[in-house]
Amino acid sequence: MRLNLLLAAALGLTPLMGLAQSVALSGVSGSKALVVIDGAAPRFLSAGQSHQGVKLLSLQGEAVTVEVSGQRQTLRVGDAPVSVGRAAPAGGGGQRIVLTADGQGHFMPAGQINGKAVQFMVDTGATNVILSESDARRINLPFEKGQQVRVSTANGVVQGHALSLDSVRVGDVQAYGVQAVVLPQSMPFVLLGNSFLNRFQMQRQNDQLTLEKRF
Repeated sequence: MRLNLLLAAALGLTPLMGLAQSVALSGVSGSKALVVIDGAAPRFLSAGQSHQGVKLLSLQGEAVTVEVSGQRQTLRVGDAPVSVGRAAPAGGGGQRIVLTADGQGHFMPAGQINGKAVQFMVDTGATNVILSESDARRINLPFEKGQQVRVSTANGVVQGHALSLDSVRVGDVQAYGVQAVVLPQSMPFVLLGNSFLNRFQMQRQNDQLTLEKRF
């Protein structure tokens, strides 16, 4: 299994139309929170202030509460970006995904695994969907029950757990029974590998990637 880990310190998050806004807490300075919305430049907000439809309700320690479209979400420094508001249609019966590359050329759609929000990065060099143990625990994925596997990464050979995901969703497109591997090292996103991508006909034109569902 070949795994191409692109673990950038900063994420360029391009939202998918119809999905929730991607919001992350980058840091805290006094009474202000440094918030990243949809991958744009970080912006300081004080309690009560709003930016791009995201309102900072409160700040306590290294955690804040924000509100988007009437939905509240708690963010903590160092956590993966979360999706808030403007939820995608519930059906998941779509056939087509259109993604736009970020400034570094990466495709970074927000999505869901087993109905739980995650931040993906498309990686055609990854055989399977790849999650960190911390992400797996956050979405209550029982990875310890999966088959133990040895995975070669850029940092050497590590022990992981292979399992099948009930569902993987991007936008209004959902796939079932998608193979995944959970790795112990920290990752700022979930790698959307070929166990999902191979179900689509992929076409790239300039900074857009179109996925047409094959099965």
